[in-house]
Amino acid sequence: MDPKADHSTKGILQADAGKQKFSLLRYEPAEKLRVYIQHYWVVEWDLRGQEPYRQVVLSHPNVNLVFEPGRTRLYGIWEKTSEQLLQGQGSVFAVKFNPGGFYPFWKQPVSKLTGSSMALTEVFGESARILEEDILATKNVAHLVERIDRFFISHLPEQDDNVALLNEMVAVLIAEKDILKVEHLASRFGMSMRTLQRLFSKYVGVNPKGVIQRYRLHEVAEKIENGEAIDWVKLATDMGYYDQAHFIKDFKAILGKSPDEYIRSIDHSREA
Repeated sequence: MDPKADHSTKGILQADAGKQKFSLLRYEPAEKLRVYIQHYWVVEWDLRGQEPYRQVVLSHPNVNLVFEPGRTRLYGIWEKTSEQLLQGQGSVFAVKFNPGGFYPFWKQPVSKLTGSSMALTEVFGESARILEEDILATKNVAHLVERIDRFFISHLPEQDDNVALLNEMVAVLIAEKDILKVEHLASRFGMSMRTLQRLFSKYVGVNPKGVIQRYRLHEVAEKIENGEAIDWVKLATDMGYYDQAHFIKDFKAILGKSPDEYIRSIDHSREA
């Protein structure tokens, strides 16, 4: 089984430095699951004899199921960056749901999970405990994928057309970078702002403004890391900000640094 041909590092901040510390591979789910699950991902690292490494992540608007000894959890969307400490030798196997793809399994507003996590057993009961034991005891990735496919296929929810709709919306947001405001997205799909807000709160976990902002900040961070020149005044205006100061305030609130501070941190990591 070959890894999925997806080499994107969007959301992995200072990705060039991270590539020296860990590997990331992605794998396709079974065809029946692709409306719900974006991919499975595996991170492996071997830092024996080295200092621990902190990887900062600006997560995508997706629920993730992460299998780790003693702390397998379903994670909602983090509205700011989060840090993952890598030390010694280890690996993580995880499931990345499509935006909106987790709701049909849980049948509760995904906004309840935003900024928090819960045990898989809270959704799937005792079968989740058996799954966790199997996953943590398996080292072969092909077997991991086959086992997790079987689990979710056995728990397939009833068809929900809103999931396919949200998949289409997200695909449009990624492809059409000129969609910068919620009203643009609502108009694109012939939907009222109110309906769109409710749909995202229930299925995705954050409002559509937050999803648009997240994708655009991923692009900004990637441009900074690639050394591209950015017209900050134009960017702030395009993203619907009254002025550049408000954009910088939100950038710092989410990424923890102002654009200038972030650029300096990139330069410092390259010199180290």
